[in-house]
Amino acid sequence: MKLYRSKIPLIAAECIDVLARDGDIELAPNGRDEAVADILAIMDDYQRRDGDLREEIRDQMARDALSYDQYGKTRNRVAEERGHPVGDDVERFLIRQFVENLMISPHIDEVYAEDKVIYRKLMDVIRGHDVNEEEIREEAKTKIKNIAEGTVDYEIAIRSAVRDVKKRRGLI
Repeated sequence: MKLYRSKIPLIAAECIDVLARDGDIELAPNGRDEAVADILAIMDDYQRRDGDLREEIRDQMARDALSYDQYGKTRNRVAEERGHPVGDDVERFLIRQFVENLMISPHIDEVYAEDKVIYRKLMDVIRGHDVNEEEIREEAKTKIKNIAEGTVDYEIAIRSAVRDVKKRRGLI
């Protein structure tokens, strides 16, 4: 899962709203905005850590003179060393953080549902905001014509087209 900055406020608000609506949590008076801010802070912290991880990967790859095709292996190794979740682990990590926060937040008066019920509902919310990266790339490919795949010009054109698709969808 890739967490887009533009999706963070929507996810945070929906998480709190779903749980409050279903009676799984009871918010403190005027506590909704603060509870949403707590969830936002968790995702912002994850994004900051993910940015630091990308920076470290770039530095290691440059230092070790690794080619770009080694990026995935390097990312997995560095992420494991740091204990930073990647791929499908991101969803589970974030939700565990959300559930822990609900239990200790001064903006939540009471938690009525079991952890696994809350976990499942939050997973549905996050997966509802997941972006199909392959679909974006396929749509971007339809915009590129008359450029041979595998060339430098094609890679430049596909990056630009993917960026345009993401802008149009409000992801960046």
